[in-house]
Amino acid sequence: MAYDALAARIRTALDAAAGPGEYREIRMFGGLCWTVNTHMVVGTGDDDLMVHVGKDGLAAALEHGARPATMGGRTMHGLVLVAAADLPDAAALDAWVAPAVARARAKAPKKPRASH
Repeated sequence: MAYDALAARIRTALDAAAGPGEYREIRMFGGLCWTVNTHMVVGTGDDDLMVHVGKDGLAAALEHGARPATMGGRTMHGLVLVAAADLPDAAALDAWVAPAVARARAKAPKKPRASH
């Protein structure tokens, strides 16, 4: 898959920011998504990093080179995309992953959905 190299780098960044075993990897959006404390932190598909920055972090993220995340022509609020080419090293990736992990940890875990 096109995103395998980026996915490996994301796992390393998540190990550093959240701790090994403190995140969950899920197939989603035609790629991969990682959650911490039941909340989406980052994802990848193609050659982009998708980051949950929240509505309050959107403007700052766009100023730092991210672009709005869209799916099917719909803008995903609170999510941005960062091109893999703009993540040349671990420090650049960590600058996006660590704050997303902190944001997820600051929220209460989601309640499990009732099974039918």
